[in-house]
Amino acid sequence: MFQAYNPTDNSPIRQLPFDDDLTVVQKLDHAAAVAKTWKSVPLSDRMALMEKAAQVLEDNLENYAAIIVEEVGKPIQEARAEIEKCVWVCRHYANHAGEYLQDVHVLSGEENAYYCYRPLGPILGIMPWNFPFWQVFRFAAPNIVAGNIMLLKHAPNVPGCCVAIDDVFAEAGFPEDVLIPLYVDTDKVRDIIASPIVKGVSLTGSVKAGKAVAEIAGRHMKKTVFELGGSDANIVLEDADLKLAASTIALSRIRNAGQSCIGSKRVILVKEIQEQFSDLIVKEFGTFKMGDPTSEDTDLGPLARLDIRDKVHGQVLESTRKGADLLLGGNIPDGPGNWYPTTILTNVKKGMPAYDEELFGPVISIIIAEDEKEAIQIANDTPFGLGAAIFTRDVEKGEAIIKNQLEAGCCSLNSGVKSDPRLPFGGIKESGYGRELGKEGILAFMNVKTINL
Repeated sequence: MFQAYNPTDNSPIRQLPFDDDLTVVQKLDHAAAVAKTWKSVPLSDRMALMEKAAQVLEDNLENYAAIIVEEVGKPIQEARAEIEKCVWVCRHYANHAGEYLQDVHVLSGEENAYYCYRPLGPILGIMPWNFPFWQVFRFAAPNIVAGNIMLLKHAPNVPGCCVAIDDVFAEAGFPEDVLIPLYVDTDKVRDIIASPIVKGVSLTGSVKAGKAVAEIAGRHMKKTVFELGGSDANIVLEDADLKLAASTIALSRIRNAGQSCIGSKRVILVKEIQEQFSDLIVKEFGTFKMGDPTSEDTDLGPLARLDIRDKVHGQVLESTRKGADLLLGGNIPDGPGNWYPTTILTNVKKGMPAYDEELFGPVISIIIAEDEKEAIQIANDTPFGLGAAIFTRDVEKGEAIIKNQLEAGCCSLNSGVKSDPRLPFGGIKESGYGRELGKEGILAFMNVKTINL
């Protein structure tokens, strides 16, 4: 059963039954049939339909944002921003798919040698709950406009979001079942991936889930793209604008109650600025208002699920037991719901959860380095490699460190890590492989076909 609970009090709000085995088979068969016709629709027509999807999202922004708030607990202003970003990604591919998918002619000694891009067919998307619209649209928009069919296995705690996304494509005028929701439990995913109808898999989720899916997909030779989270390092050097660094890091960490793969999680300070920066980040965190996510002035809502809140709290407690100090927060509020306050841990060291693991909540880990060299070593001392940032007034040095030394797929100088429809997004190491967004995102599940005439 897909079951949504209101994160503010854990009251049940919406449910959908699982598809039975026959329904899944029928949906897969239908995907195969639709794929044959959809890929033959002219690219210009597919682009025009994606522009209509952007308009549907824009016209229904408040309704869709309200569903996100209800099922995930995200503050309403952030929920609106999520829908606006979905509009952006749809419009980006509606405007640029043509140039991304142009045939490429090569002087290879053959008079008419070139290569082109052709869709693979039905692609399975296993999507998370933390950005329940954005994660789907960043995967679906480029692939659908490229001529693939999307099979959507969404997170079971966001059924309303899943239904609403399906409705967007229907209202925009796409052929029926260009996007097909699969309401199945995790134990059914293995057989779906194994089906010869499914030509590839994109997953955003945990490392554990990614490794399990990679093993199944590899056994059946299915192309894959994985975004598996991260423990993003933010290096603050002695010459940095500390006020800018503190405000930027705090805003990055508070986004979606800290339930963001690219949120600022580990803050690595050279020791000379420890006291000054710590005072600034405590002050920044202290300005955020936790409360009703439907309220316009709320900065921090509840976490999406109770088990997530309890895991984060357990990681905080274990880190303090091993010697970390609490500068702020760290206590579960009384009453119902999945609330957790802004929390800052300092003197964090290797061997603590706050150093070694991803903390998916509004918690910052402050780690002290002797110098710049050690700060870079600590930043890379993680199994993850999704995002990283560095704060310094020496732009040339900062860019060189990012380009040549930081082990991550997405890096920023004097700003937070973020995704952008125009730029490739993804990680290395246990943060996954492959890229979404930009030109690379639309080519991820295409057959690059070489032709010699």
